Amino acid sequence: MEVHLYIQNGQTVFEPVVQGSTTWEMQRKGQPGKCSFTIIPDDRLKIEEGNAIRFDVAGKTVFFGFIFERSWNSDGQMKVTAYDQLRYLKNTDSYNYSNLSTGEVILMIARDYKLQTGTLIETGHKLSRNRQDKTLFDIILDSLDLTLIHTGKMFVLYDDAGKLVLNDVENMKLNIMIDGSTAQDYDYKISIDSDTYNQIKVYYDNNETKKRDIYMVKDTGTINKWGILQKDESIEKGVNGQAVAERYLSLYNRPSRSLSIKGTFGDIRVRAGCLIPVFLDIKEMELKNYLLVESVTHKIDEGIHTMDLTLRGVGING
Repeated sequence: MEVHLYIQNGQTVFEPVVQGSTTWEMQRKGQPGKCSFTIIPDDRLKIEEGNAIRFDVAGKTVFFGFIFERSWNSDGQMKVTAYDQLRYLKNTDSYNYSNLSTGEVILMIARDYKLQTGTLIETGHKLSRNRQDKTLFDIILDSLDLTLIHTGKMFVLYDDAGKLVLNDVENMKLNIMIDGSTAQDYDYKISIDSDTYNQIKVYYDNNETKKRDIYMVKDTGTINKWGILQKDESIEKGVNGQAVAERYLSLYNRPSRSLSIKGTFGDIRVRAGCLIPVFLDIKEMELKNYLLVESVTHKIDEGIHTMDLTLRGVGING
């Protein structure tokens, strides 16, 4: 497997020798793609923060980003950390928009911050929101979460080698398989500590009546078992608050279940948001489902490619 890493400083392009593996990490939401590697600097190599990084594997560019951090150890080795364009979505801003789909929201932000875009799939749902002093990530994820609530469809934003892409996870199924022979080291977890809610309160601050309209649903069965785990959410004018509350309860009134796999055989097509088939016999259950990749870390060296995965989905959330 041919691997190349290039750094551009001004008009000069360097291809440094990487010590050990190059690591490429992605999370499904709220974090940029990250590429990190270690090199031994010399007098010819002149790089600095903001330089462009391109990482090619088997003739395909898999990562394009910019240097954000360098550090040195006592042996003189330099560790370089680069992030893709999603890093700029950590900026804070305010947006008041009307009747825009998530793709249109992303395009609006990308134009303001001079980010490159690729295909932004149409979600089929438009929103009006007033988001003040929020990170750009939060503004986009708010739109994605509400789109999921109203349509039942999950979309994922990622950087595809230098272009922001919005895709439907159903379009991201891969024909690779994780089973007992490829996932020898795994960890399965059930938790009600995050993303589990059995009481939903949705509210709208009504300027006409000067009162707060509240819509609440709850499940007394799980409240008796777990105690009250409440999610509080504001809505805009004209939104069906009762329907939103009921959809939230149907999605989150269950333990979250995750499956982590370490050191499985690598496939460069796997990115956060992909669906991959998993066949595993785990205590108390048998997995035979397409699962959603929440995060993936690729570790790539000449001839060796492994990945660590965190997965969730119908088979382990249902």
